[in-house]
Formats: sequence, structure tokens, C-alpha cells
Amino acid sequence: MSLQNSAVLSSSPAQPKIPVAERPSGIFHTTIWGDYFLKYVSDSNPMSSHGLAEERIERLKGEVRKMLTGALDKPSQKLNLIDQVQRMGIAYHFELEIDDQLEQIHRNYFELHHGDNEDDLHTVALLFRLFRQQGYNVPCEIFNRFKDSEGNFSKSIIADVQGLLSLYEACHLSYHGEDMLDEALAFTRTHLESIDKIKASPSLEKLVSHALHQPIHKGLPRLETRRYIEFYQEDPSHNEVLLSLAKHDFNSLQKQYRKELGNLTRWWIDLDIEGEFPFARDRLAELYVWMVGVYFEPEYEIARAIVTKMLVFLSILDDIYDVYGKWEELELFTEAIQRWDDDAKEGLPKRMQVFHKALLDFSDEIGHEVTRRGKSYRLFYFKEAMNIQVRTYLAEAKWFHQSHVPTMEEYLPIALNTIGCDLTYVTSFLGMGDVVTKDAFEWVYRYPNIVNGGRAVGRIMNDVAGHKFEQERGHVASSVECFMKQHGATEEEANEELCKLVVDAWKDMNEGLRHPTVIPMAVLMRVINLARATHAVYEDKTDHYVNAGTNFKEFVTCLLVNPLPM
Repeated sequence: MSLQNSAVLSSSPAQPKIPVAERPSGIFHTTIWGDYFLKYVSDSNPMSSHGLAEERIERLKGEVRKMLTGALDKPSQKLNLIDQVQRMGIAYHFELEIDDQLEQIHRNYFELHHGDNEDDLHTVALLFRLFRQQGYNVPCEIFNRFKDSEGNFSKSIIADVQGLLSLYEACHLSYHGEDMLDEALAFTRTHLESIDKIKASPSLEKLVSHALHQPIHKGLPRLETRRYIEFYQEDPSHNEVLLSLAKHDFNSLQKQYRKELGNLTRWWIDLDIEGEFPFARDRLAELYVWMVGVYFEPEYEIARAIVTKMLVFLSILDDIYDVYGKWEELELFTEAIQRWDDDAKEGLPKRMQVFHKALLDFSDEIGHEVTRRGKSYRLFYFKEAMNIQVRTYLAEAKWFHQSHVPTMEEYLPIALNTIGCDLTYVTSFLGMGDVVTKDAFEWVYRYPNIVNGGRAVGRIMNDVAGHKFEQERGHVASSVECFMKQHGATEEEANEELCKLVVDAWKDMNEGLRHPTVIPMAVLMRVINLARATHAVYEDKTDHYVNAGTNFKEFVTCLLVNPLPM
């Protein structure tokens, strides 16, 4: 399949008859972090100290591995252990062991019917969530035993705070048509919000309060790891070995991230965003954290660098089309980018020429890296994904310059591309290993439900969070305005209906993890993790990327600045 044949990517839109506008300027606040992370490029820790830390981590890993593979009296104990290991962010050390244990428990429970604690809500809900996360198609009817004779969830489980919380978390892995889980979600949320009327430990109360704001399945993984470690530590029954490994591992990875971001800061300084692109958002540290959300594992250092750089270009590109460029310039600029030739920049404004040259240099850098890995074909997919991006940006620019508010049917095919998920998926594959094949790149543009779900989450959450600010500064209509005009709806009604689309999009993604899959789970998780990171960036219907001084500052501080106290 040639990517040029994709439906929304045909020729550039016809030139609208519009007057030449004055060049607008951006109104974004400047970078918060500047060159702060440069100091971490040179690791000041002596090698002996680093070696001792690694030795300690290896010893603790050995103890946890024994815990995972050792015999326990009940499968429920093993499920709780796996859950704790996953939530503390150390499961990547034990993937094979966890896969084996879950396979055994699944076989015993569903094939041999040897499940224990079948009337324990927490155990059944945890089993359901862990298996669905792993791709097992566990039926939601497993929860029928907790309903009364009238088909409603039994009042007897209301006092079981741990069970309600586990059921609430399980509901976020629902598929389409599972009305029982929709009912369970409403039921558990209602009663968990009244937790002050029920006896619960302080640590459990904190978990409930956080879960109502950020369920496990939709959280930015590394950020949720830090939060859970802090919750877990307060639980008097915590396991010291698990806690110690989680803390040492978190701090070890944090040191690696700081150094990576320090090296990226050198590149960012040479790019001189503030000087060359004063109209654009300058958010290197925030974009790096976004990509830590997509893959945090240490072996993806190069992959994180590639995607973070791409997102820097994408952010500037977005502001060139939305803020800086005049229509005639944008047409020329779009054509120039698609030529991938240095001579194509002639005739462009100076700032567009600077961007064009920097993008070509970045493309050469990617080409060198993928060729070194014996994967030179991957560069083609990056260029084609960028071509798609700029063509759809131009289509949106046409709407803006014509003051056109499209219908939702017009808007979504273009806007699902301009959010940048497709380009991010493709770029995130570039630095991965052999698990990514040519088919994975082609798969993105076959738009399976999991990909479309991720695009919808990104697009709609971005629109709902940022549309007021965007309209104030002059921007193409978002899905909020499109829905309001098309359906004669209020802003509140539009937001409500659009949020329902986000719920449906998550169900699409959940179904995309169900075995058997045509794409390896390691690849599918990049789509899920990007949606999770996006969910955090636009939570509370606020654009924390534009307003990076609030939640995003906390994200950067938690993940990159403050280590966990030992």
C-alpha cells in the first residue's frame, strides 16, 4: 500500500479567494525549564556509586523473581503480587515470569475451574483487569455473581471499599456492548464518592480519591508509578523488598532521563526556538515527559530522543500553520516540505526556511540511525507521515482563512490527522527493534479501531480542553464549534456528547488489545500509552501543554527533578 493513496490525503485544497492578512503573533508563555537539564549531561556520580546501585537493583530483582515464580497458597495472592509489581513500574524486569503466571492462573480459572475466592469482589475484579490488560478475552458475566435477583448490583458489596475500587478500575477495560460494565462504573463511582461514610484505611481512602480522578488504565504510566509507590509506602502491610526495588529502579531511570533530556537540551539550544520561532510554544521538557509516557524502558533511549525531536518540530509546525503563516506562504511551505529538497525552501519567509533546513537535517539524522540499524526503509514512512501532516494542516488553514465552520463529517477526517497521532505512532516505531516490521507502519494507515480510537482521544480531548483559548487567539473551528453549529447545541451539550466519543474510543482501543492480534503487543502499547499520556496532558478539560506552569510543571518535577527519598 502506498501512503499517498490514503483517503484524506489527496491533493492540496483549492486556493481560497481571501485577502492577505496581517501576520499574527503567538501569545504563549516562555519555556519554564530553559537549559536547566544541561547540568545532567555530565554524570557527576562516581562509577563506584553507580555500580553499587546497579548491584543492589539486581539483588532485589532476584528476590522479586523468586516471589513471582514461587508457590503461593492461593492464586489471589499471586494476582495481588503481579498487580503491585505492575503498578510500581518494575514489571518490565519480569515480563516472562508475569506472562507465565497469568497463563497458568487463566488456565486454572477458566479451563479447570479451580478459581479460589470466587465470591471475593476484589479478587474477581483484579483477575478481570489483569487478564484484559494482557489481551485475554474475559467475559464481563464474571460479575453476575455480585448481582441480586432483580439484576442490580447487590447492596451487600457497598461496604467493601477495596472490592468497589477494584471493580471500578476493571470497568475501564470494557468493550462495546458491555452494558453491565457501564452500570458497574456508575454504581462504583457513586458509592466510592461517598467513601467518607464507609470505614476505610487512610491509605485506601487516598487510593480511592486518586482513582476517581485518574483510573489506572488511563494514567501516564511513569507518573502513576511514582504516585502508587508513595501510596504503597503508607500501607502498613507493604512489602519492603518490592518497595525498595521500586524506589531504586525509579531513581535509576530518573538519572537516565535527566541525562537524555540534557543531551536534547543541547540540540534545542542550537535550534534556538525562542529566537528563530518566537511565535511558537517552547516546551522541550514537557514533550520529553510526554514521550516517557509512551515508552519509559531504558532500552528506548534513542527512540525517545527521535520522537521528542519530532514533537518539537510538530509543535512549531502547528504554530506556523495556526499562528504565523499567511495563506500563500503556507501553500508554498507545504509543497516545499513534501519535496524533501534543500532547494525547495527558496522563496519562503526566513523563519520557514530555517524550519525547513532544520527538518531536513533531522530527516538525515533519522536516515543515518535507521540505516545503521539495517532498517533504512523506515525513513520512507517518516517522510510520508510528515507529508500527510502538512497536507492536512493546510486543509485546516483553508477553513480558517475562509472563516468556514465544517460539519463534523467534514472536520473529523482532517482533524484526526492534524492532531499528530499518526505521525507520532510512525516516529515512535523508528527507534524500536525487530518487533517493528514494515507491516506495522502500513498497519497504522489501515486505521484499525485501536489506531482510530487513539486519534479520537487525542483530537477530542485537545479540542475540549483548548477550544476557548484557540478561539480567542483566532483559530480554525474545533469539534466543539463544529458540533454546536451543526446540531444547534450549547457548549455544554457539545462537550457532553464529545466526551461520550472519548469513552467509545477507549472501548475501541481495549478491543484492539484482545487476542489474537495482528500486531505485537509491544507495538500496540505505543498506541495505548500515547492515549494515556494525552489523557494526562488534557485532563480536567484543560490544555496543560499550552498552560505548562501548572500540572505539567508537576509532571516534570515528579519524573525528572525530585528523586524518591530512600
